[in-house]
Amino acid sequence: MKKESQYDLNLVKLGPKTVRFDYELGPDFFALFETPLVEQGQLHAEVEATRTERLLTLNFHITGTVGLACDRSLDEYDQPLDLEETLLVRFGDENKELDDNVLQITPDTQVLPLAQHLYDYIGLALPMKRLHPRFQNEPDENPDAPTKHIFSTSRDQDDSDDDEPADPRWAALRNLN
Repeated sequence: MKKESQYDLNLVKLGPKTVRFDYELGPDFFALFETPLVEQGQLHAEVEATRTERLLTLNFHITGTVGLACDRSLDEYDQPLDLEETLLVRFGDENKELDDNVLQITPDTQVLPLAQHLYDYIGLALPMKRLHPRFQNEPDENPDAPTKHIFSTSRDQDDSDDDEPADPRWAALRNLN
């Protein structure tokens, strides 16, 4: 990811209060990242930052659409997103990630970059199975439909077309049951 101050949170100017920030996440935002998880989209992110003496709570609300390719037809479509995430930033001795949504930074940290967090939250909100809206209402499988039996290693009762095994040496083993 390239350095971009537009998506950085200035902690020096942030006093012990609640402040709201708005970010527009468009093609310029997605161009910052090397991995093509999402290449295009138009999103709006509201970040509410509440700072206390030892903790900074960031509440993210991201809405909009991202452009995806359908897994079935490869057609491009717009996937709507509406997500809310919380990131806790506590002040400690060193900079490290304590958990997925908990960071620790030193008290003298002046800037907290938010671009990677925004991008990760968008990536996590994407569906695993990307289907164009015209395919989304189709059922994957019909649970009432009879299944097609392809292969079985066990011998059914009605599958006895000959009682003699192909090799007579196996007849003694069949009688062991």
